[in-house]
Amino acid sequence: MTPRRKALFILGSPNQTSQMFQIYQELKGDFEGYFTQFFPHSRLEKFAVRIGLLENTIIDGRFRKKSEDFVREHNLNYDYGGFKNMGKYDLVFMCTDAIYPEVARRSKSIFVQEGMVDPLDTWSKWVKKMGLPAYFTGTTSLNGSMNGPDVYCVASEGYKQHYSSLGTEADKIIVTGIPNFDNCQAFLNNSFPFQDYVLVCTTDMRETFRRENRPEFIKQCVKIAAGRPMIFKLHPNEIWDRAYNEIVALCPENTLVFQSGDTNHMIANCAELITQYSTVVYVGLALGKPVHSYFDLEELKRLQPIQNGGQSAARIAELGRQFADFKGSGPEFLRQYQPRSIANS
Repeated sequence: MTPRRKALFILGSPNQTSQMFQIYQELKGDFEGYFTQFFPHSRLEKFAVRIGLLENTIIDGRFRKKSEDFVREHNLNYDYGGFKNMGKYDLVFMCTDAIYPEVARRSKSIFVQEGMVDPLDTWSKWVKKMGLPAYFTGTTSLNGSMNGPDVYCVASEGYKQHYSSLGTEADKIIVTGIPNFDNCQAFLNNSFPFQDYVLVCTTDMRETFRRENRPEFIKQCVKIAAGRPMIFKLHPNEIWDRAYNEIVALCPENTLVFQSGDTNHMIANCAELITQYSTVVYVGLALGKPVHSYFDLEELKRLQPIQNGGQSAARIAELGRQFADFKGSGPEFLRQYQPRSIANS
């Protein structure tokens, strides 16, 4: 009996974990799936984990706990770092290319874009120029631009151009759409009990060692709301007490604050959306909401993830099936790749 092929899915934030699980669901009939949280690769990374420097990143802390809880709850196979089946994986799906670990080098690797990336600042440009690992930026600005994995599955033609302009070979990149942001119309059917408010989706800049004047941002949000009801949806990585106390001190008494719940449903029901550096701005744009962002809105429209009725996970899975059987490099595979028809959900 021929042994089943194996695929490893590298997890990260809740959004990345959700995307990887959706791809696994499409592949599990053909592949034995294993999962690992994004893990330290070098001695420096392992040392940083030991002394607690990475508690607020997808390598450690609450993100790792949430992913590992998810794996247990869904009775999935866990192979931390891919060491249990090192060299035996047919495919490795990566949620970030900030590192390119040994388990991916020994397999065929597929990068899946999570969503928006942070702005490319001066420090990020120096990190890229000096050839340092992408995580040295302290942001996601170089995620998708490190040219490690064999194939890159991205959200749109705009992002294909963006990643190739930063160093990833264009021949490695294919526009598939990305799970969680490819069927925004579906979010209109929801049970969130509030309507017609101004929704503010914050970012964990302070928790990831970036500067932010949160009181000033809140004041600007109150000004935009102009007396309308407000709801704040905090990033899951934010320190609740600090963020909550700042909001209640500066906002009207009827302002609501959430750190859990379905952000997409909150966006679907809002009258206007205010974001900082958050991928959820794409949901607002897709649903025709008035939106605010620290990014240029015209640039966001250029990068907007394609809407394909929720077929991205199936498209990426089908690509993976064919790539696993292909003898050759990622660019060679994409040059001859013929996507098969995906039935509508």
